Amino acid sequence: MEDIKLELENKNFQELKEQLKNLNIADIATLFESLEEPQQIIILFKLLSKDVAADVFSFLNSDMQETIINALKDKEIEHIMADLYMDDAADFVQEMPANVVKRVLKNTTKENRDIINKLLSYPENSAGSIMTTEFIDIKQELTVDEAFKKIKKKATDAETVGTIFVTDSKRKIQGVLSIKDLILANSDDKIENIMNPNVVYSTTHTDQEEVSKLFDKYDFYALPIIDTENRLVGIVTVDDIMDVVKEEATEDMEIMAAISPTDDPYLKTSAFTHAKKRIFWLLFLTLSASITGAIMSFFEDAFVAIPALVTFIPMLMGTGGNCGSQSATLVIRGLALNEITLKDYFKVAFKEFKVSLLVSSVLSIVNFVIVWIRYGDPLLGLVIALSLVIVVIIAEFIGGGLPILAKKCKLDPAIMAAPIISTLVDCIAIVSYFLIASAILGL
Repeated sequence: MEDIKLELENKNFQELKEQLKNLNIADIATLFESLEEPQQIIILFKLLSKDVAADVFSFLNSDMQETIINALKDKEIEHIMADLYMDDAADFVQEMPANVVKRVLKNTTKENRDIINKLLSYPENSAGSIMTTEFIDIKQELTVDEAFKKIKKKATDAETVGTIFVTDSKRKIQGVLSIKDLILANSDDKIENIMNPNVVYSTTHTDQEEVSKLFDKYDFYALPIIDTENRLVGIVTVDDIMDVVKEEATEDMEIMAAISPTDDPYLKTSAFTHAKKRIFWLLFLTLSASITGAIMSFFEDAFVAIPALVTFIPMLMGTGGNCGSQSATLVIRGLALNEITLKDYFKVAFKEFKVSLLVSSVLSIVNFVIVWIRYGDPLLGLVIALSLVIVVIIAEFIGGGLPILAKKCKLDPAIMAAPIISTLVDCIAIVSYFLIASAILGL
C-alpha cells in the first residue's frame, strides 16, 4: 500500500496501473480510504480498468463516491452505473445529494432507473431495500444441460451463481438448488427432479434484522425475496447481510449507551451532531437522577444521626446498577439471538431470582464482615447486608424483565440497557437502604 501511494505521489502512473491489477478489490478500496487529497482519489480511480472500477466504487463511502462522480464525464458515469449491481446502485443514489442524483440518473438506462426507483420505494431497513434484482432463475421443465446453458448466459450479470432458484411462468418460486446439485446430476435429468421444493423465503417488507436471523439459522448464501403476489423479485446475499449485522450491532451499542443511532462515521460527524445525538438521553438521565437527590434529602435526619450511612451509598447504587446491567445485557443478547422469547418472561424472572440470591448472599456476607471489623457495629453491618440483598434481587429482576417488556411493546430491547436501569435501581436502592436502616437502627 505504501509503495502504491509513493508511486501515486511520484506520478508513475503506468507502473501504478500495473500494480493495481494485482490487488484485491477490497484492498484497492482500503487504499482509497487512506487518501485525503481529492485529486489523488480521482487519478487513482481513473487508473482502474472499467471492469474493476464499478466494484471498487461500491466499496467506497458516500463522500468519496460523490467526489469521484463530480470529477467524471457523463460517459464514465454511464459505464459505472451499468456495471454496478442494482442494490449497490440504489444505496449509492440514496446517499447522494439531489444534484448528483439528477446527473447520475440521467446517465443511467431507463430499465436500471426503474429498478433503482423500485428498490428505493421499499421501507427503510426492509428486505426489499437491501435485495438485488440480479439473480439466476430457471424453469423446472429444463434439463440439467439446458439449465447450464441458461446459467452461462446470465452468470455475467448475476450477483451470485452458487444458488439457483426455480420459477414457473408467473415467476412464482417452485424450488431451489445449488450449482453443486447441477454438477452432480446427469445432463438429461429434469430440474424438477433434483430441485428442493421446500424453499425458505422472505417478503419485500420483512425487517432486515429478521432476514439476518434466517441467514444465521439456515446458513444461507442467498435468500429469495417475494412480493405481495408471491413472485420472485430479488435475492438478499450473504455480503448484504454482513452489512446488516454490523449496522444492527452498531445501533444496539449506541442505544445501550443512551445515544441516538447514526449511520455516519465517527470522525466525519460534527461535534454539534454528536452532541445533538446524546443530549436528549443525558437530559433525561440527569433529571431522573435528581429524583435520587430528592429521596436522599428526605432521609437527611438519618445522615445526621449516623454519618457513616452516607459512605455506603455509592457502593449500593453501583452494585445495583452493575447487577441490573449484567442481567439486561444477557437478556438483550438472548432476545437478539432468539434464545429468549416473550413467553419466557417468567422463566427469565425465576432464573434471575436464583442468580440474585446466590450473588447477594456472597456480597452481603463479605460486606457484613468488612463493616463489622471496620466500624465495630454488627447492626450497621446487618443494614448493609440486608440492603445489598434487596438491591441485588430487585436489580436482577428489573434488568432481566425490562428488555422483554420493551420487546412486548415493540420497542428495541437495547433501550432498556445500563443508563435507564441504573437510574431506576439507584432510586430503589436509596429508598430500601434508608427504610432498612430506620427499622434496624431506630432512626
